[in-house]
Amino acid sequence: MRRTNSLRRQLLLWLFIPQLVLWMAGTALFYLVAVRHANSLVDKDLLQTARSLSALAQLHDNLTRQDYEKHAQSLLGNGDDAYYYALYIAPDGRRFGNHPLSLPPHPISEEPVFYTEQIGNDNLRAVVMIRPYETVEPGSWQKNKKISIQVVRKNTSCLQLYREIFLVIALPFSLLVLIASCLIWWGIGHGLRSLDRMQQILAARDPRDLSSFRYQDGPRELAPLINTLNNLLAAAQSSVDHQRRFIGDAAHQLRTPLAGLKSQTELAMREASSETQRNRLALVHASATRSIHLVNQLLTLARSEPDAQTSILRTHMDLARLIRELTAEAVPRAIAMGIDLGCEVDLKEAWIKGNAALLSELFTNLIENAIKYIPRNSSITVRLKEGNGSYIVEVEDNGGGIPDEDKPKVFERFYRRQQDGEGCGLGMAIVKEIAERHGGGVSLHDTQPHGLTVRIELPRE
Repeated sequence: MRRTNSLRRQLLLWLFIPQLVLWMAGTALFYLVAVRHANSLVDKDLLQTARSLSALAQLHDNLTRQDYEKHAQSLLGNGDDAYYYALYIAPDGRRFGNHPLSLPPHPISEEPVFYTEQIGNDNLRAVVMIRPYETVEPGSWQKNKKISIQVVRKNTSCLQLYREIFLVIALPFSLLVLIASCLIWWGIGHGLRSLDRMQQILAARDPRDLSSFRYQDGPRELAPLINTLNNLLAAAQSSVDHQRRFIGDAAHQLRTPLAGLKSQTELAMREASSETQRNRLALVHASATRSIHLVNQLLTLARSEPDAQTSILRTHMDLARLIRELTAEAVPRAIAMGIDLGCEVDLKEAWIKGNAALLSELFTNLIENAIKYIPRNSSITVRLKEGNGSYIVEVEDNGGGIPDEDKPKVFERFYRRQQDGEGCGLGMAIVKEIAERHGGGVSLHDTQPHGLTVRIELPRE
């Protein structure tokens, strides 16, 4: 099965991937800014430290190396924030320092030069410069005597500074990206909610409802989709209407010649001289009768469909009286078939709004089906009772019944469980259509110990 693409997932990917790229680029840029800013602060600190070490050497001109390094250690401090330094006084040749440092890659001048010094596995920030060797007396210096000084700051404090500056900048940016992502997620969900509502409305529609779909609350981007859908529904409705008109017209056109064929066959049967002719004419007569029955069923089905062009005429009618009359009319046929047909209507009146012709067709179909398909010496009971806001009509028999797997199929058009019978497979389909068009329903239930009960529920007036 082909995997379907998700519009929500595509929108999220198209929006989140650029955001992710922007976040990564921004994070890298913020890191570079943090390093540059931290280096600027470190450079200022290194320069100030170098000047202080140079001043210490000039202030105490006659200090020994041990005394100088002791004073320098107290000046620079100890631990992670301490410094490496190397100081050389020319041309005296005196050297001071707490760590051997390599020469910088750039020429040394009186202007401070900042560079990276590698000590062990660490790349540390360093400064080197040359300063004139001044005496204690202000404004004077010793000619041709200079101090070359290198200062390296330990890595721990630099990394901490990098981290602090980076977090101060990157954390708010990351938080803004996260908030924007949440807003995008919510916005996409809110925007697609119109599609979800449209899907729910379409799913709730009757499959036979081919009227135009209206969705006033949807965004205008859905208008082309809705227009296309309505055009499709209109084309389907037109096709159904043409089919229904063809069935109705064909049935009307067939009724007259079939009725004539049946009458002429009856006349021919009376005038036939031989038994063979009468038997053949009887077969023709039976076929004409079945054809007339099929035509009448097709016409009834076309009138009972809920999407028919003409609405049914409903009147104030007594359902109890209708049930009694239809049952009484079917008694002679039931007796002829060896069937005991009874009627249980305890209600004096049962008023509903309905079409008497269609409801008569409904209950006649149920009674005739029961008479036709149950064996002789069986019984049928037509029952009317009150329900919760409705009237319930049951046609119960003690015949063979219908298996559970076949119950849904009997409402399909032209479905016949017994192919050798006289039915055309439309009776139960007509029953279902008429019941639903009157706002009711039909259901099948087993009768104990055997048999079938067809239950019709119609709303009260």
